[in-house]
Amino acid sequence: MLRRFLRAVLIGPEAPQLRRFFLVGLVAAGFQTGLLGALVEWGNVQYLLAAIVSIEITIILQYGVNNRWTFHTSSHQNWRERARGLLRTNVVRGTAIPIQVGVLYALVSAAAIPYLVANGVGIVVSGIYRYVLDSRWTWQTAG
Repeated sequence: MLRRFLRAVLIGPEAPQLRRFFLVGLVAAGFQTGLLGALVEWGNVQYLLAAIVSIEITIILQYGVNNRWTFHTSSHQNWRERARGLLRTNVVRGTAIPIQVGVLYALVSAAAIPYLVANGVGIVVSGIYRYVLDSRWTWQTAG
């Protein structure tokens, strides 16, 4: 499975799109982690609530970048398409929030892993799920 995934990233028909999605996700993960840390350390927000807030803000930012760059061949052009796409990506990524926050909670509470590291693991665990649903549903009917 890992070999097939790596081959798809390097040479498959979806390789450019998958690489762009990964790059956007990598930058967004850094942004989300920084925002999570700021909310917890400077804002004194409980880490699970801060994770949910930082995830939602990142969802909106990622939608904009993915729509313009990653899925540019099927991007949403008018306000109606953008609103529908943002709603769809929120459904996709919203259903990934329990996965990510669940991993975060489990690693922090059961394994005593620092919350920022645990958040990174949660992002990776939910990443493939988000790509498959976003690429197949959020941007499928655009254009």
